[in-house]
Amino acid sequence: MSFLHDVALQRLIEGVVGLLVVATAAGRVLALGADSPGAKETVQNLNRRVNAWWVMAVVFGLALLTGGIGSYVLFGLLSFLALREFVTIAPTVAVIIRRSSGLSSWSRRPSYVAHRHQVVRDVYDHDPGIRVPLYHHPHRSPLPRRHGSWSGPPPSQWALMTCVYCLSYAPALLGLELRGFAGQGAKLLLFLVIIVQLSDVAQYVFGKLFGRRRISPNVSPNKTWEGFLGGVALATLSGALIWWGDAIQPWQAGVMALIVALMGFGGGLVMSAIKRDRGVKDFAP
Repeated sequence: MSFLHDVALQRLIEGVVGLLVVATAAGRVLALGADSPGAKETVQNLNRRVNAWWVMAVVFGLALLTGGIGSYVLFGLLSFLALREFVTIAPTVAVIIRRSSGLSSWSRRPSYVAHRHQVVRDVYDHDPGIRVPLYHHPHRSPLPRRHGSWSGPPPSQWALMTCVYCLSYAPALLGLELRGFAGQGAKLLLFLVIIVQLSDVAQYVFGKLFGRRRISPNVSPNKTWEGFLGGVALATLSGALIWWGDAIQPWQAGVMALIVALMGFGGGLVMSAIKRDRGVKDFAP
């Protein structure tokens, strides 16, 4: 798909740029009016998020200009960086690599997993193009347990599943063939990225403005029900406004945005739980 000849995609990117311009201007205005230390810290955090949005928008735009290859390379790099950050907080990485029995393997053929003397046929065997990670002895971990979080497969397996296998489904949207929507995967991928980021920022803003009741104080003290509901509602409404002709209707885009926002929130809680378990505030840079 050519970006230069896709009017809908151009308008979508123009809308993102316009939103970033408004957010940047609002952040500057709020910074001028922030007096208390708490207000200044909140505005600074918001402005950092907006600046990160700018960087992501530029990088993502360049990837789209290069076509599918650029997007695959971009997500491959993101997957590598995410995996690197994940393993920095995993205990005794050298022990994982040395003692784990069958870390992961990738197969284009229908896969079988041996567990408790049973063979379970892979559910994706109808599509030989799907790569499925395999691991053996899922309940034998070479690592010491801490709060029960690592009491299953070794962290290396979870890192590969999260940062490589699961993340690979994002660029896979580029090759998704839908009836009446062939070759339009870039819009779906951009839709996914926009909704995830918008939901995250909106939950932060609503939480700071109206947050009173915490969802999980021990895991993520800054997440509140008010922020969660406001952010998910705004992301869902925004998703419903982003639709492209007959292939997808506004209500369908809204439902997809709702699912993306909910899954993004759940994923954020999981990562926060991992960080709390390992005693770190943020992932390593």
